Amino acid sequence: MSAVVHARKLSKKYGTTVALDAVDFEIEAGRIVGLIGPNGAGKTTALKAILGLSEFDGELSVLGLDPRTDRPKLMEQVCFIADVAVLPRWIRVGQAIDFVAGVHPRFSREKCEAYLGHTKIRKDMRVRELSKGMIVQLHLALVMAIDARVLVLDEPTLGLDILYRKTFYENLLSEYFDENKTIIVTTHQVEEVEHILTDLIFIRDGRIVLDASMDEVADRYSEIMVNPDKAEAARALNPLSERQIFGKSIFLFDGVDRSRLAELGEMHKPSIVDLFVATMKGTYA
Repeated sequence: MSAVVHARKLSKKYGTTVALDAVDFEIEAGRIVGLIGPNGAGKTTALKAILGLSEFDGELSVLGLDPRTDRPKLMEQVCFIADVAVLPRWIRVGQAIDFVAGVHPRFSREKCEAYLGHTKIRKDMRVRELSKGMIVQLHLALVMAIDARVLVLDEPTLGLDILYRKTFYENLLSEYFDENKTIIVTTHQVEEVEHILTDLIFIRDGRIVLDASMDEVADRYSEIMVNPDKAEAARALNPLSERQIFGKSIFLFDGVDRSRLAELGEMHKPSIVDLFVATMKGTYA
């Protein structure tokens, strides 16, 4: 299967600051990819390159197109939801629907209005009358009604309460995603997307430090809770991280034989959050 996104030696500098340092990655169709990293790691720079919003060095193709030279054609098949609403505050909901229907050939007015029918948003309301959660719902309705092959989400639920965040991702899966579509999401609320991701990319200081499917992550990493009397034996196996809880030590290991670990204590599947913290150790020093 050909990659939806193909990057080789993708690089970007802002003056003397290296935002992307010759990174390689591929994203296949029908995947939900979490692009995770601390602030300033290069996430948004990578998304801007994919969306054709930024110049870059190296190779990058999206749906077989060069974002620098084929952006108008690319935008017919790629949609974007950012952490900041881009809808003008004076516009009415119905006007926003009319506008998107008039400029995008793959937009379905019926699908958009059907989605809004499940919300409290009325077509005569102006954007300035909507709460932040309702604006995100409107933005999502407009985007989900476009038959795009790639959806890029950059902190899409930032500032929303937990109910809106949960509903956002549920609607994304039930109303938009299928095996022919691809979603790329960046977020600091990693625990909220862990259950929907098929692939994980960790980026740090402009370099990719982990690029794996969630199945590969589950096979590769192990977490074990160890009593004090076996802590030194666990440390001898070179864990990625160690933390204390209730008088016991919790170690995270990469690629260590699980039969050896099982002899030391109680094993668990590590969360993405714990894996992220271990991988980014020292970043916030």
